[in-house]
Amino acid sequence: MGRQPGEFGIGMMSAISWIGGSSVIEWSIAQQTSLDSNSAVDTQTAATIPEVVIILIILLLIATIVALVTQSLRIPYVTGLVLAGLPITELWSRRIGLDPVLVLNLFLPILIFEAAINTDIRRLRSTFKPIALLAGPGSIFSSAVIATLLKFGLGLDWISACLVGVILANTDTVSMIAVFKEIRVPSRLTTIVEGETLFNDAAALVSFNLLLVVYATGSLTAVQGIREVLLVAIGGAMVGAVLGYLCLPIFVRLQDPLSSLLLTVALALGTFQIGQSLGVSGAVSVVVAGLIFGNLGLSRSSSASERIALLSFWNYASFGVNTFIFLLIGIEINIETLWKIAPAILFVILAYQLGRILSVYLLLAGLRWFDRPIPLVWQHVLFLGNIKGSLSMALALSIPLTVTYRSDIIALVFGAVLFSLVGQGLSLPWMVKRLKIARISDTLQQAKQLQMQLIASKAAQEELSSLLRSGVLPKAIYEELWASYQVRVVQSEHVLRDLYNQRQSTRREPEHSELDAIRRRLLLAEKGAVANALRKQILPEDLVQTYIKELDEKLLTLEDD
Repeated sequence: MGRQPGEFGIGMMSAISWIGGSSVIEWSIAQQTSLDSNSAVDTQTAATIPEVVIILIILLLIATIVALVTQSLRIPYVTGLVLAGLPITELWSRRIGLDPVLVLNLFLPILIFEAAINTDIRRLRSTFKPIALLAGPGSIFSSAVIATLLKFGLGLDWISACLVGVILANTDTVSMIAVFKEIRVPSRLTTIVEGETLFNDAAALVSFNLLLVVYATGSLTAVQGIREVLLVAIGGAMVGAVLGYLCLPIFVRLQDPLSSLLLTVALALGTFQIGQSLGVSGAVSVVVAGLIFGNLGLSRSSSASERIALLSFWNYASFGVNTFIFLLIGIEINIETLWKIAPAILFVILAYQLGRILSVYLLLAGLRWFDRPIPLVWQHVLFLGNIKGSLSMALALSIPLTVTYRSDIIALVFGAVLFSLVGQGLSLPWMVKRLKIARISDTLQQAKQLQMQLIASKAAQEELSSLLRSGVLPKAIYEELWASYQVRVVQSEHVLRDLYNQRQSTRREPEHSELDAIRRRLLLAEKGAVANALRKQILPEDLVQTYIKELDEKLLTLEDD
């Protein structure tokens, strides 16, 4: 006897069907009201603006209190926001919540662009293989595992099960990065986590839209699916590249930091909208545009203050967006309702954790055949940081009303996100500390302080040169100030050279691994130079391939940074 729509294999049909009937999962205030005339719109807008402002003020005050409490209790800020938002649903007389249109068209581009402009392409390139493995095949494999378990465990149809799989295979690492800011971890691991998130969001949106195409058309061959994915992804990358490069000459000519800020906002939001309107991935477009602007545009800025202003603005924008998102996640979730379907939610949690375990440990085990292997303890962190967030909820809410199990999917996703943010979010800092990923010795601590002093002094000297060229400083004052910084540079370089020589004469220890980052950059520079000479036919291929093989062997001997 076949299952009816909404009937779960573990007997949760009545509870979840009640969710859809009682409209517990509602849209935001803006979506609850429909008006019939322009005059009515004006009247309603005038009446609700003060109310919206009051709501924003209250949410900001709540966020401030949460920040104070989480700092004293030493728990993740985003987890505190979710917990603070849970009781608001019962206290507020008017329903507010996540608007998926707002999240996907405003919040998501801001978060992606901020992450992209702060991502170093050189470091991204050095960790591209594990990132591509996790964000590509890893995401697909995890989605397939989740979908299969939900299909046979909860009785969902394949489309609904695959939608949940894609939604929960996406990893939101805001909490994970917040932990990394408090606990020092190897920079390569941080780059892998940030890079996976950057491309995972785009991959989730592409896969989600592809499933909706399958649902709408009724069928899609493998060739058509691959062609559609490549068209959307490559097309999005091309749109982002074109818009990113077009903004560079405009940015260089702008002398006003405020105008530069407006340009970056237009680039982030405009790239997403243009990509979507052209039928390609807006998320991929924003990723590429952000990478180009962050790595090629900011370096062309003539003023250090302008670069600081831009980065600070996007840091504040990202922080503000995350604050509202995680508060609204807490407000959107109804604990009483989710408690009634706890067994089904628990099954979903086990499914997405199993999918993550298999995708991380199995796929990264084969990485050693074509790239530096990922240490097992790092793989533990990648699994433990499998936290879900706003994108998962936004995708669930944006599922078409005609999908049979829509209310079921929303309830299950919300329950999984709540467990992820609270359960894993609270335990992640403790677990990362227990794993003892980064052991900091006194020598390495001294080296990092000297590097910081060296970097700061060199930057100050560059700024002094810029002021001299622009006529702001007379040459006598320039030489005096430049000399004072040069003393610090020479002292730092001298001590660093001694530490490096000492490092070469002693046994290699894990805590000294960050000193190998300098050698790695030099070896990569050599590799890029000879490869470029080969492309220009300056050097013969046999000599170049032998030399590159030697460089690769040296790179593999270096400690992970």
